[in-house]
Amino acid sequence: MINEIQDLLERYLCWLKDKTVLRQVKDWIEITTPYLDRHNDYMQIYAKRDSNGFILTDDGYTVGDLRQSGYDLESNKRKDLLQITLHGFGIGLENEALLVHASSENFSVKKHSLLQAMLAVNDLFYLATPIVSSLFWENVMSWLNMHAVRYTPRIKFAGKTGYDHMFDFVIPASKVYPERILQTINRPNRNTVQSFAFSWIDTKEARPANSLAYAMLNDSDESPVSTVIDALKSYGVKPILWSKREETKEELIA
Repeated sequence: MINEIQDLLERYLCWLKDKTVLRQVKDWIEITTPYLDRHNDYMQIYAKRDSNGFILTDDGYTVGDLRQSGYDLESNKRKDLLQITLHGFGIGLENEALLVHASSENFSVKKHSLLQAMLAVNDLFYLATPIVSSLFWENVMSWLNMHAVRYTPRIKFAGKTGYDHMFDFVIPASKVYPERILQTINRPNRNTVQSFAFSWIDTKEARPANSLAYAMLNDSDESPVSTVIDALKSYGVKPILWSKREETKEELIA
């Protein structure tokens, strides 16, 4: 099993390297990644040397795209959620651009954190209709609280590759069940599922041997395609449809 997971991890890293394209743009290097945003466009970040190493930024794309799409980021609640999310990945916000400083030694880790923050912010504010009053992870948190599930929110674990990964909820082990990691996926698709699967595979060996991973999938507007569910299962993650969450609550409460 370890060899199989190691092979999957190495294949993922090779795919990431092969699908990354670099281009010089004046003083900056444009890095086009294989990750897709909500428009199914490849995500791009920019890197430039400074006196302390490198600056990495999205050049304001993530927040700017949300504003152009009509999403309101002015409320204090939304601003707080944005800051909490960015701080969790160690990413700053400067003139609405996501930004992080990196050294030669931690460049790949900081690049990974920036991309993860972009995906998280994009997912955090992606509302199906403007009348939706709360975000999906808030709904999940309220549901966990309603059932008195013991959890710690937004925990960061270091992975085998040296990358840090943020998980939405960690439920500690009990006499009945081992440690459970629960991730909310607001838009279940290949990109979001693959991102979580990599995070789980990369950190699995650093967690207790019998730890379990769950993915809460938002199917409020449309059901995830079967390939998404099958992909999660193949990586050892148990998918939970939001519409059928009550069927799994005993596994999380125990």
